[in-house]
Amino acid sequence: MDNDEMLKTILEMIEGVVGKLTSRSRESIRRELDKLRKFVMESRPPQLMILGRRGSGKSSLINAICGEKVAKTGSVLSQTGSPVWYLIETSRGKIRLLDTRGLGDETRPESANFQDCLDEIKAAVDSEVPDAILFLCKAKEVDSRVGEDVKNLQEIRRFIKDKHQYDVPVAGIVTQVDELDPKRVEPPYENEEKMANIQAAVSALQSAFKQNQIDLMRVIPISAYAEYSKDGRRIYDNYWNIDKVVEYLVEVLPKEAQLQMARIAKVRSVQASMARRVIARVATICAGIAATPIPVGDILPITAAQIGMIVSIGYISGRELSRDAAKEFLTAIGVNVGAAFVLREAARALIKFVFPGAGNAVSAGVAFAGTWGIGEAAIAYFIQGKSIEEAKRRFDDTRKKKAEEGPPENLESESVEIDGS
Repeated sequence: MDNDEMLKTILEMIEGVVGKLTSRSRESIRRELDKLRKFVMESRPPQLMILGRRGSGKSSLINAICGEKVAKTGSVLSQTGSPVWYLIETSRGKIRLLDTRGLGDETRPESANFQDCLDEIKAAVDSEVPDAILFLCKAKEVDSRVGEDVKNLQEIRRFIKDKHQYDVPVAGIVTQVDELDPKRVEPPYENEEKMANIQAAVSALQSAFKQNQIDLMRVIPISAYAEYSKDGRRIYDNYWNIDKVVEYLVEVLPKEAQLQMARIAKVRSVQASMARRVIARVATICAGIAATPIPVGDILPITAAQIGMIVSIGYISGRELSRDAAKEFLTAIGVNVGAAFVLREAARALIKFVFPGAGNAVSAGVAFAGTWGIGEAAIAYFIQGKSIEEAKRRFDDTRKKKAEEGPPENLESESVEIDGS
């Protein structure tokens, strides 16, 4: 059973028990379930449009975002000069990328003016809309005709709004800040002179955006230089603020593209934030189920949901959480699971682990706190690379904290008897 099949099975189990609930919390649980389904099961690759002059560092930025060499540095993706949608494949997922080489490219024929370039770009976004635009400008060239480029950017955004009724957000990327004086300073650029020069470049681009009334945007200065070995391993980089670019993209992308963006970029802070969205929904669902008296056998969806949460967090971290990987995690945190690991047995094991003792009354508060604890342990282990002992401590600390806070206020605190078998 692959990840998608397992998650689909889990969601169906939860849906089945939600239909039997009579509590007033049923509708709120169903809403959370619908959000979880959309977030996890309907995710798709992000679609990014990259706009910048030749030499602005487009390939370097894409490599830095993906965390691996997927575009050859020093070249452009489009070899024809015309905007083309590409599918960039990484070890953790895919990105749809529209390379717009033509805008401001002095290597094009003299007959190719800005309007020609704009017409080509409009044709490329006529049927496929970008989720966000990455507008790149070299730090040393923010005063070089950038106003003209920003005007063209705004025309593209207006076309997309008219055609697709979508206000496409913009990330204004000031690239190659490592080239600003003093060049000898390495990230995190704590040198006062260096930071002053970086801020001057940022301010220049912000001013151009403001003059052209570009909204839904943020200007981010970056370093994206990297060196790779012959086999493609990154052996050196001076990455700076790449995480800020990813954080902004995850913030503004459509919800169905956010999970894939977080997974591909492998920025831990972004992945942890994304994982906590899943935890919050699953914890609320589990609390809602536990708050309503239902037959003993139907309590399995609580732990099935927790299994699904672990699988989802593993996926966000960039791992395809196989049966063996799930078994490894569950066993390491104290759940003894036999070699013939299946979803039902894992669920039963988790019942004993999270709610120890046969016949214990499981309240909404316990289910809520226990689910949060498991989720935080999974973040610690899969995303943050903590040891299993640290993950155990995270579980205990989080469970205690959430138990004190209590479940969502709109859930009744009724209890359910659970069979300890």
